[in-house]
Amino acid sequence: MRPKIVLASGSPRRRDLLASLGVPFEVKSSQVDETFDGTCSPSEVVEDLAHRKAMDVARTCDTALVIGADTIVVCDGEILGKPRDETEAVQMLSKLQGRAHQVYTGISLVEVLEGQVIRERVSHRMTHVWMRPLSDEKITWYVDSKEPLDKAGAYGIQGLGACLIEKIEGCYLNVVGLSVAELDQMFADLNYSLVQ
Repeated sequence: MRPKIVLASGSPRRRDLLASLGVPFEVKSSQVDETFDGTCSPSEVVEDLAHRKAMDVARTCDTALVIGADTIVVCDGEILGKPRDETEAVQMLSKLQGRAHQVYTGISLVEVLEGQVIRERVSHRMTHVWMRPLSDEKITWYVDSKEPLDKAGAYGIQGLGACLIEKIEGCYLNVVGLSVAELDQMFADLNYSLVQ
């Protein structure tokens, strides 16, 4: 029998993705510091942050499968997290417009049995994204919508931000914030099924 699933994320996108699969789960947002070592690779950053989030919540669980995740956008080697304010959102979108960038999402799956961590899996996915050339007016319109303010790289592909994206190469749900295919494989690696 599969233990209860706990999502260690306050992200509405991740909650919606799991809910769309019909997967019963609880949400317990982690309280970890999301700063990272700037010398690490993007894949190392997202895997570390996802794992820190999962472990933070795992410590509060008795028996569970805890999912942690983190998403960043990378353009010209620069890691873009969530914008601090509207000005930074404009700066990020101005940098991304008309160009290709990469979206990395790290996933950590931690199995807890009777208060003890017994198994862990950490992975990531990367998707190439091409943003359309954008006018200053289009960027202002989007930032004024408030949608970019809680999203890595200052955009969400699943909302109004879909208007900004020309094409992608790779997993779409990875850009939304959680590669369901990758998570399903991680569950299988631990001899569980995500969706049954």
